[in-house]
Amino acid sequence: MKLVKENANTKFDETVEIAMNLGVDPKHADQVVRGVCDLPNGSGRKIRVAVFARDDKAEEAKKAGADIVGAEELAEQVQKGKIDFDRCIATPDMMPLVGRLGKILGPRNLMPNPKVGTVTADVADAVKGLKGGWVEFRAEAAGVIHAGVGKASFSDQALVENIKALANAVHKAKPSGAKGTYVKRVAITSTMGPGVRIEPSSMMSV
Repeated sequence: MKLVKENANTKFDETVEIAMNLGVDPKHADQVVRGVCDLPNGSGRKIRVAVFARDDKAEEAKKAGADIVGAEELAEQVQKGKIDFDRCIATPDMMPLVGRLGKILGPRNLMPNPKVGTVTADVADAVKGLKGGWVEFRAEAAGVIHAGVGKASFSDQALVENIKALANAVHKAKPSGAKGTYVKRVAITSTMGPGVRIEPSSMMSV
């Protein structure tokens, strides 16, 4: 971590990122790795959250700090290409409406999903989680997970705690179809710095 931070010497506060190469093939349904991790020290990012909800749930979302809250009118904005948010939450009853936006939200990785807690009736907790330190992870086609785990301005300890939390979440998400070595290689880097290879077992806190 010290080496990564020493190389984060640009004028802006670089994001510290982790890349994990897993022994899975996400093309197979029983080898998909996806989940969410609540980073104990936050992500350091300012996240704009949109919530598809009505009535009481809409009010809950607003009070929790959601940036945009709506139903049909929000769907119309998205259809017109106006997407002023980084993450999206929906109550279960809104999914028939949100489902029509799949072709727009899906490619941007913004589609709400119950597996990562973004389709929920508890919108307040979801909004606070996304605003605080929730990080979603998903293995790409080559079985690689990329995730931001904080900022270079964070203390070494805070970054290490965040990385261990993510590593544990990825291990808990190990699919039934994964065979052999699950975590093959791991590298940590800052936005503009070189990657630093680390021993996968050193990430685990348990």
